[in-house]
Amino acid sequence: MKWENNRQSDQVEDRRSSPGAGGMLGGGRRTGGRSLGLGTIVIALVAGWIFGINPMTILGVLGGAGDIAPSAQVQTVPASGEKPTDEMGQFTAAVLGGTEDVWSQLFQQGGAQYQKPRLVLFRGATPTACGTGQSAMGPFYCPGDQKVYIDLSFYDTLRRQLGAPGDFAQAYVIAHEVGHHVQNLLGITTKMEQARGRVSEREYNALSVRLELQADCFAGIWAHHNDKSKGIIEPGDVEEAMNAAAAIGDDALQRKSQGMVVPDSFTHGSSEQRQRWFNTGLRTGQVQACDTFNARTL
Repeated sequence: MKWENNRQSDQVEDRRSSPGAGGMLGGGRRTGGRSLGLGTIVIALVAGWIFGINPMTILGVLGGAGDIAPSAQVQTVPASGEKPTDEMGQFTAAVLGGTEDVWSQLFQQGGAQYQKPRLVLFRGATPTACGTGQSAMGPFYCPGDQKVYIDLSFYDTLRRQLGAPGDFAQAYVIAHEVGHHVQNLLGITTKMEQARGRVSEREYNALSVRLELQADCFAGIWAHHNDKSKGIIEPGDVEEAMNAAAAIGDDALQRKSQGMVVPDSFTHGSSEQRQRWFNTGLRTGQVQACDTFNARTL
């Protein structure tokens, strides 16, 4: 992957040398407090206009209009003003910069402004607006503070334990988490939170699969447009991403950990589904092609 072609983002927060970063902020994510308001409706309409997604997919994808999550909780760890100086940190900043350029352009095409997420590099554990983030969780996105969290040791796990080496596989992971940020900006994450407790665990798992597969598709959109503008993809890169998608499929992880597959407990999608939706975004470059919530077949 020719990641050096990308601008390095200035939104990287390096906590890897921060002492005592493992404490809880308290409270985690909270929901409730406001009913569906004009702001959410505007978001849905803008999303439909920009991306060709039916606004009802956003407003009613989970049925009903429950409480809205409150505004983002600001986490209290001071941001480091220094950019990463090591190669892996710079690689991560360059991939994030590529996602910013792609999504900023797509939002701008529809007359909207993309809000960049911050990306936090940490080791072991770190406080977030969603509670304590730990390395064992793998990379994750917290909508409460609109930050992506990554312990770079996950890349070793991806390579050694999951059999998915390669820098493009690592970039796919980052782009997937940024995809969750895009979902948050479009109001889709809020609708997922509203469904928690209103549907059965099996139904919520099924919705979670659609959410994760859409983030995979959004990662493919990043690859499509970033390669078109910067020529980042080299021979073998797409195969690396496909291999990573397969390695972290629910069926592959369950088979490895428990020797059997339980589809009703899937929360991220099967290996085949994750590969297919990433490829959909890569092939089309169109957000409307990533409407997993209305897809009859995943």
